[in-house]
Amino acid sequence: MIRKRFPFALPALLLAICCSGCAAAQEEPKWVPLFNGTDINDWIVKIHHHETGENFGNTFRVKDSIIQVRYDQYGDFNEQYGHLYYKQPFSHYHLKMEYRFVGEWCKTAPSYTILNSGVMYHSQDPRTMPREQDWPISVEMQFLAGLGDGQPRPTGNMCSPGTHIVYQGKLDPRHCINSSSKTYEGEQWVKAELIVLGDSLITHIINGDTVLQYSRPQIGGPVVNNYDPAIKTDGKLLSSGFIALQSEGQPIDFRRIEIMDLSPKAVTAP
Repeated sequence: MIRKRFPFALPALLLAICCSGCAAAQEEPKWVPLFNGTDINDWIVKIHHHETGENFGNTFRVKDSIIQVRYDQYGDFNEQYGHLYYKQPFSHYHLKMEYRFVGEWCKTAPSYTILNSGVMYHSQDPRTMPREQDWPISVEMQFLAGLGDGQPRPTGNMCSPGTHIVYQGKLDPRHCINSSSKTYEGEQWVKAELIVLGDSLITHIINGDTVLQYSRPQIGGPVVNNYDPAIKTDGKLLSSGFIALQSEGQPIDFRRIEIMDLSPKAVTAP
């Protein structure tokens, strides 16, 4: 019997297998949209004084591929602070979005809410919030705009309703910590990015500049009221939670909301 030899077949096959494995191993994480540009069916509304799921006053609405936050159907604001939660929690990720403040502030809202909003992360599930709970237990990347008075008013700050963080090596009890960002005036779009590594390092980025870093987000502290005591376990590290857009009296637009999964991948033996 004559044996045919294929001197290049086996090496070529092994090379193809190796290259395929390398490509899979080196595949970069991809950006995934959280907002489809059409509706908020993948999101959950929770507004103070209302049950979870009730979009009182059509607060959160979609127009021209933008999530709009509006108060034209409110009358008295009545501390109806609201949040729009994406339907699932996240742990390790890179979140990016664009926001802009628009229109007139709701004059019956507290004065600190003028040109003030934000995005909450590591938030409790909105379905665990009683009707009269005002803020979710969460950490906030706060968005601010200049008041036109020439005074600095940075954006991309950290606020902590019912939580604490470690800042510059120490547990910091302050409710808000300012970032190093510049002041943005008027109705301009601002790009905000949030890099969250579980209960480890958190990074705030504004228009491409890193403006704040801290670590070890955890439950603790005041500001949140009328919560379920079973949910607020002070000292518990927050390694995951829901993402929510804020509504607290100032009209604001959000667009291009995307996330990249940075979850550690399991390492398997060859």
